[in-house]
Amino acid sequence: MNAPLAVGGNRLAWTELPPDLRSAVEAAAGAPVRSATSQPGGFSPGFASVLRLADGRSVFVKAVNGARNPDSPDLHRREARTLAALPTTVPAPRLLWSHDDGDWVALMTEAVDGVPPAQPCRPEELETFLATVAELVERLTPAPIPAPSIQEEFATTFTGWRRMAGGPGGAVQLGQWARRRLATLAEIEATWPEAADGDTLLHADLRADNVLLTGDGAAVVVDWPHACTGAGWLDLLFAIPSIVMHGGGDRSGCGGAGPAGPPTRPR
Repeated sequence: MNAPLAVGGNRLAWTELPPDLRSAVEAAAGAPVRSATSQPGGFSPGFASVLRLADGRSVFVKAVNGARNPDSPDLHRREARTLAALPTTVPAPRLLWSHDDGDWVALMTEAVDGVPPAQPCRPEELETFLATVAELVERLTPAPIPAPSIQEEFATTFTGWRRMAGGPGGAVQLGQWARRRLATLAEIEATWPEAADGDTLLHADLRADNVLLTGDGAAVVVDWPHACTGAGWLDLLFAIPSIVMHGGGDRSGCGGAGPAGPPTRPR
């Protein structure tokens, strides 16, 4: 199966940001921006680029306003709060600066020198990904910072079976197997809040494009706007569809014919 790559569209260029915001970014970075390299992973509708500074350093900056997407500014605010509070032992980029003028929200982090796992996956990269998931559980249990519960974060999301079971014609597009078992599936779904309860701080959006593999065999987890508390096994559960779509379900075939990964780049 050829899975779609997670490639963001409609990204802003550095020159499309308001002049006042560009000035604020350069002031916070401590040097003028010489170049901006947009990062292809993810789906942010705003600005998300590695900025090369005049003094040779690099930082990563993302920025958005409500006109681009009404939900994205609050997600940036949440991510800034999470990154500011995460312990330094967590494999995540350090927050260097944030900005919120009520319209534009921006955050600046370290530029991570790494690449996402290859697609189709490679066995050694999958092992690093899985080890990183286990490391997150170890370092984030109990949750070291305040965060909403997973029941709050996904209260209206994990309701699909029940919506289809309760609505006229909701199951029309389901296969025969699911249609016959719809009532049972809805009943099982209703138990998820209790099953997912826990005190681990979860990333809650762990996919290949949210992990950067570094040259030392380690990994850094990026994009933290959905952080919440729940059972420690949930991040792995959420990652399984992405793993399987990209060939990781069968270790013997993982990456056997995969293309070479892109050259190392900062993000």
